[in-house]
Amino acid sequence: MRIQVHINHPAHVHLFKNFIWTMEKRGHEVLILASKRNLTYELLDHYKFNYIKIGEYGNTNSQKILNVPLIDFKAYTKIRKEKPDIFVGMGSIVNAHVSFLLNRPCINLTQTEHSVAQYKLWAPFTDTILTPNSFRRNLGRKQIRYNGFHELAYLHPNWFQPDVTVLDTLGLDKNELIIILRFVSWTATHDTGQHGIKDKISLVKELSNYGKVFITSENILPDYLNNYKLNLAYEKIHDLLYYASLYVGEGGTMTSESAALGTHSVLISTEAKNCGVFYDQRKYGLTWFYEEDYNAINMITKLLSIKNLWQDGKRKRERMLKDKIDVTQFLIDYIENYPIDQHNFTKQHFK
Repeated sequence: MRIQVHINHPAHVHLFKNFIWTMEKRGHEVLILASKRNLTYELLDHYKFNYIKIGEYGNTNSQKILNVPLIDFKAYTKIRKEKPDIFVGMGSIVNAHVSFLLNRPCINLTQTEHSVAQYKLWAPFTDTILTPNSFRRNLGRKQIRYNGFHELAYLHPNWFQPDVTVLDTLGLDKNELIIILRFVSWTATHDTGQHGIKDKISLVKELSNYGKVFITSENILPDYLNNYKLNLAYEKIHDLLYYASLYVGEGGTMTSESAALGTHSVLISTEAKNCGVFYDQRKYGLTWFYEEDYNAINMITKLLSIKNLWQDGKRKRERMLKDKIDVTQFLIDYIENYPIDQHNFTKQHFK
């Protein structure tokens, strides 16, 4: 089988990497299209993937709208000669359009309910939409639900084992309380009119009273916060996140990664209330979400007052993992058996 995978974000590299490696070991050929966004190309290079560059959509909504047909055309001219049997992506507009033109099936994953504008661009041309069972929208006959969330495709213990040497790299020890903060750029299409942490400096000062604070940010930090900037290879962030006791941030992906790793997380974002996956993670006592940082601070200080907070998170993770599936294995089984009686097939992926 010839499988075309579209990578449109660094997180998608992690989402699909184990799927790609496994499918190749099983004798399938995987073709990778990659859009330029943040460190996507650098991460693909790190993992030594061969891929086709198709440029970037841009940072503003007007740029993205103008670039959709340009990227579609570029991808179509590059991929049509390869004759893929099936297209796989994460809410991929270009995959949906090119697969439609080539009359090939397209499978798109999504767990972002509020990404309505993008959904309208790819859903009509997509054959199957895979979502977590916590997804709060009914997408009709195309939707297939599974009992998990995307970050379990690469942070499930079947695929990920933390590297403790990351602590040595940063001059830390296992007993040190580690707090990770994440600031995002708010330039995605669905981010229009939304916000996260407003008083970053006050929040950092408060957290510094409890432990070692590291900041990862998509934007340039104010001078005062540069002292907290995390200097670590991007591919090592999950190792550090595993050994952290708390994550606080605006990024939904890192929030879910924290839950997958058993690290307590507090998400500050006006978008969070729309996403079913955070309600699901909250049931296990791993994730909390707020629209304003002043509302979140009570929960943050409450968590940081818990003795053995890190160990408590890992116990909660074990309970969560007993309920959830290995999402990469689900995707492998689904694609290898496509087309199938899809709804009956997915019954085995609910626990």
